Amino acid sequence: MPQRSLWRGAISFGLIYVPVEMYSAAREHGLKLHFLDSRDFAPVGYERINKSTGKSVDWAHIVRGYEYQKGRYVALSEADFKHANVKASETIDISSFTKAADISPLYYQTPYYLAPRKGGEKVYALLAETLSSSGKVAVATFVMRGRQHLCVVMPAEDSLMLVTLRFAGEILPSVRPGANLKSAKPKAAELAMARKLVDEMTAAWKPQQFRNTYRDDLLKRIREKVGKNQAHVLASEPTKAPRPKAEVIDLMDALKSSLRLQSRQAARAGPKSAKLRKRA
Repeated sequence: MPQRSLWRGAISFGLIYVPVEMYSAAREHGLKLHFLDSRDFAPVGYERINKSTGKSVDWAHIVRGYEYQKGRYVALSEADFKHANVKASETIDISSFTKAADISPLYYQTPYYLAPRKGGEKVYALLAETLSSSGKVAVATFVMRGRQHLCVVMPAEDSLMLVTLRFAGEILPSVRPGANLKSAKPKAAELAMARKLVDEMTAAWKPQQFRNTYRDDLLKRIREKVGKNQAHVLASEPTKAPRPKAEVIDLMDALKSSLRLQSRQAARAGPKSAKLRKRA
């Protein structure tokens, strides 16, 4: 089934407009779990309750509102959100271009595909090629679902992607390790060994190699419980194996053991994998 577009408008920079549609580029892949009452395993629903009458409210009667005084509200419709700034609600407004590497990973949020609308293919292709050849991304803002977003428009093969960014005010101050980090400075031999381990474990990025193994294991356990007719049985906490404490580990011994383990794994993987790692 083809995707429905989430947003329609245009990319704007200078006097140039690129009519585009936006589509989801990612999806959650978790298991759909429900809240249950542990006494009879009946589903626990989500109720929309009118706080004055105590009665349930149908979605058709729910509107969004802003409390401008205690207990007094202004109701807002979709038209109100668009009228607040028509240009902002219909335009991905590019303010500047910058190197992608200059944007900290802290700011990145959600990816979307951008597809050209009819008549905008040539300008779309021009922007994609320009960004790709310059090694830059476009920093822009746009409004979707009543909220303004900061974003970057970037090339992705022969097309464009939009990735929403956090605003600076949404980033929390970093947690500093403190003065103890100075006393924990690694020795030259430890650093050399750690770099060697990193080199040994270096490989080409292949996202297809990674699976959500936790989801698979949880689904397997669900099937086992169903197969054993344990659908309404709650398991107790598993016994956890004790973890070694960081302060009692001999760092050099741990690095050497890690290198030996990596060498054995590489030998089992065969010469083809070893060549791939060397090329990477």
